[in-house]
Order: sequence, then C-alpha cells, then structure tokens
Amino acid sequence: MRAVLCGYYGLGNGGDEALLATLLQMLPPSVTPVVLSGNPAATAQRYGVEAVPRKALGPVIKALRGADVLILGGGSLLQDATSLQNPVYYGGLLMLAQWLGLKTIAWAQGIGPLDHPLSRGIGRYALGHCDSVSVRDSGSAAWLARWQVPGMQAPDPVWALDSTPVEGLWELPAPRVAVALRPHPWLNEARLDQFTQALASFQTATQTCLLLVPFQPVKDLAIAEYIQPRLSGPSQIYTLSDPRQLKGLFRGVDMAIAMRLHALVMAAAEGCRCFGLSYDPKVSYLMADLDLPWVDLNPQGASHRWPTTPELLTRVWLEVYANGDPLSPDQIESRVDRARMHQDLLQQVLVRLSS
Repeated sequence: MRAVLCGYYGLGNGGDEALLATLLQMLPPSVTPVVLSGNPAATAQRYGVEAVPRKALGPVIKALRGADVLILGGGSLLQDATSLQNPVYYGGLLMLAQWLGLKTIAWAQGIGPLDHPLSRGIGRYALGHCDSVSVRDSGSAAWLARWQVPGMQAPDPVWALDSTPVEGLWELPAPRVAVALRPHPWLNEARLDQFTQALASFQTATQTCLLLVPFQPVKDLAIAEYIQPRLSGPSQIYTLSDPRQLKGLFRGVDMAIAMRLHALVMAAAEGCRCFGLSYDPKVSYLMADLDLPWVDLNPQGASHRWPTTPELLTRVWLEVYANGDPLSPDQIESRVDRARMHQDLLQQVLVRLSS
C-alpha cells in the first residue's frame, strides 16, 4: 500500500518535522510513504522515503494516482490566521484525493482559527468526506462537533515521538533553561526588549545556562541572535534539524520558556518545568490542559495578561523555576499512551484497506 503524506514538511519547521517523524514512526510497516515536501531531497535523505515537491501540480497528481490513501499529517493546517492559502491548499488536496478515489485520513489535526467563510466551508466539506479524522485539542474537536463530523481527540502525537540525545549538551553548565520564541506581531520590539531584560535578570538570579532554540531557524534565529549578546551568563544557540534530537535536547533542561507549541510539548514530555507564551489558541489549549503557567501575548486577552514590567516577568519565572512542578511520570505516561491513539487510528484504517 502506498500513502501520500501531506503537511508543512520540508520547510525547516522543527514542530512540523517532528509530526512527520512521528507519523512515519506510527505507520504500519506494510505502508510505503510518499511525502509531499518543500525540500524533497532533504526529506528523502533525512527519513529514507520517497518525496515529491509539495506545490508541483504534475508530480503531486502523479503521486496521488499511484497511491491508495492520502494522510493529511498533523498540525495547524486548516487555519486562516496566517493565510487563506492554507485551508485552500490542504482542503483542496483532500478533495482532489477524494475525487481521484483515494481513501483520506485527516490525522492529528489542529483546526482553526477559521475566520473566513470560504475556510470554514472547505474545512467542513473536506473533513466531512474523510474516511477517518483525529484532532489534538478541544478547540479542534469543537469544530468537528459544530460541523457534525465524527472524529477522535487525543494529545498531540509528538508526545510519543522517540527522542535521541544531543552530543555535547551535558558538557554545558547546569542548570539549563531552554527558550523557544518565534516572530509574531504581538511580540513587538518593545515586548521583545522587555522579554530580554527579564531573561537576563532571571539568568543572573538563577545562574542558569540559557539554550536558545530556534524551531524554524529561517524565522526564529534572528530573535535568538538578538537575545544572546544581551545575556551576561553562559548561553548557546541550538539549531537542530533532526526532530528526535530536538526533543532529546529537553532531556538535559530544567525549565522551558516557549512560544512554539511543540517546544512546550517536547519539554513537558521530557519532564521539564514549562512556561508558555501564547500567540495562538493551540498554545492556550495545551497549557490549560496541562495546568501549567502561561501568559497571553494577545493584547485583547481577558486573562493571563502580559506583565507590565520586565521585573514582574522575571518574578513569575523565578516562581516557576523555584516552586513549579514538571508533569509527573504518570501524567507523561498517560499522555504518551493517549497520543498513541492516533497510531491506533492509522492501524485500523490502513489494515482494513489492505485486507
């Protein structure tokens, strides 16, 4: 059986690469994957799979015609917060595959925000005609309920991703704190300056080594490079392309301060204390579900408001660092087990198709 895998793959985003690595880890061995990628050569080399250009119509149609199933991989694919192109592209692919007679699976989806009527119409139609749907949070499950589309909810599959150690990490001074920011209009210059001041004060108070982790270096690296010279203590910028190593990095970290959703998932899964900075409902859903501390970057946010001074932000982090608790081993094991429900769904659908 051949399965075309579609997501935000091959574009240098560590979270989406982690979703691809987890999907490949969870596929039955009888399935041959074909990945639609923004960098097919790199994807093929890293994962040992066949890959084709994600936006080259001819190769994409050829891949679909030669396949039995299309799997819309995990992540916030059906959302129009960044662009209306997202639901049009991913929903359009689902509908094209359905028209060509393929089975379709929407796997571990994060649905929304969907503010445009066209986005909502495409999402409802495309998911409503899938053979199976799973989502990763309550907000996405609410979209399915609104559309009366059956589906299963389970934690993000990256909870269950295998992790590997990072060479040289343990040679850095301990304790270590990881920071993973991304550009966003709400993290404006004034707030980034506040954040950096607070982080420098936090480091001075705790004598920690700060690990700056750009999950999507083409976007995030500039922020890390802005922060690092303003720190007085030891620090290191880590740009890791292997998602298993990216998750493994958090094995050697005591606390994570992050905007990136999968930085928080990986950190929590590896037993770190976590503090979230929410720029998107998906981050708020995660932190609320885990009952971990966070602030809302949205200036219109009704709760978890951004602290008004760097000193207040430092104080919040010091409280988390000194008295915050990571998830217990039982809590982690529970989420890993439930994340594997996405694997069970794949097994059920794909084994049924092959019989």
